[in-house]
Amino acid sequence: MSRDQQAVSTGSSGMPRRERGTRVRRQRVRAAWLFLLPMLVVLTAVAGWPLLRTFWFSLTDASLSSLDGARFIGLENYLVFDDGWYGVLADPLWWQSVWNTLYFTLVSVSLEAVLGVIVALVLNVRFRGRTLVRAAMLIPWAIPTVVSAKIWAWMLNDQFGIINHLLMAVGLIAAPLSWTADASLSMWAVIMVDVWKATPFVALLVLAALQMLPGDCYEAAKVDGIHPVKVFFCVTLPLIMPALLVAVIFRALDALRVFDVIYVLTSNASSTMTMSIYARQQLVEFQDVGYGSAASTLLFMIIALVTVVYLYLGRRQLGGGQ
Repeated sequence: MSRDQQAVSTGSSGMPRRERGTRVRRQRVRAAWLFLLPMLVVLTAVAGWPLLRTFWFSLTDASLSSLDGARFIGLENYLVFDDGWYGVLADPLWWQSVWNTLYFTLVSVSLEAVLGVIVALVLNVRFRGRTLVRAAMLIPWAIPTVVSAKIWAWMLNDQFGIINHLLMAVGLIAAPLSWTADASLSMWAVIMVDVWKATPFVALLVLAALQMLPGDCYEAAKVDGIHPVKVFFCVTLPLIMPALLVAVIFRALDALRVFDVIYVLTSNASSTMTMSIYARQQLVEFQDVGYGSAASTLLFMIIALVTVVYLYLGRRQLGGGQ
C-alpha cells in the first residue's frame, strides 16, 4: 500500500476508519443512554416499584385490612395444593375472563383496523367539508370512556333505549333486546361500543401515513391502467403497514387491559368479565389483596407475552427481523 493510500485509510488522525467508526458508535450509544436515563429512573419509580410491590403481595395472604401483617405463602395464590386451597390458575372464572379478554381484543381490534383504514381512505379524498368531517370523526375518541359507555348504556337500555326503538321501527326485531343483560348479546354490545370509540384513533394514524405517501407511484399505476383495488393491496397497504401496526399494537394493549367500558355496561357479569375486572373484584369487593395481586401479575405477564410475540411477528412481516 502506498503512503497516500495509507493516509486515506487511516484518516488525518492516524486512526483506522473502522476503529474510528466503532468509537463514534460507542459514543453515540453512551449519549443515548445518558439521555434516556432520567426517563428510565422516573419509569422505574412510577411503574417498576408498584409492579414489584404487586408481585410481592401475590406471594402473601395480604388482605385489604391487614397489609402490614401479611404472611408469606409462596405460590398458593397461583396454584392448587393438596389441602384444598386453589389459586387463580385453578379458578374457572379466571380462565373465562382470560378467554373473554382475548376474544374481545381479537374482534374489536380487527374491526377497528379494518374500519380505521376505510375511514382514513375516505378522509384522504378531497371533497367539500372534509375538514369538518375530520373534526367530527375525532368526537368519539375525545369523549371520556366512562362518559361514552354511560351514554351507550342508556341507548342500549331494553326498556327505553333508542337502539331497540329504531330496530323495532324498521322491523328488524319484534321485541326489545336486553343488550347488556343477555349473555349472548352483552359481549357484542361492549365490542360495538369500543369499536365506535377507538376507530377514530386508528383512522387518524393511518390518515397521517396516507398523506405522506409518494404520488408518483399512483401516477404510474394510473398510466399503466392498474385497477384501484390492486393498487391498494400492492402499493398503499404495504406502505401504510408500519403506521397500521403501531395503531394495532396500541389498541391491542388497551383492549387487553380493558376495564371501564365493560364495567360500566355490564359490571361483574361473567359473560363479559375481563382479567382487569376479575382482579378488581378480588382486590376491592372480596378484599383479598394477595389473590387479586396474583391475578394482576398474571394479567401483566399475559400482556407482556402478547406484546413481545406481536412485535416479533410485526418485525418479521416488515423485514426487520432479518
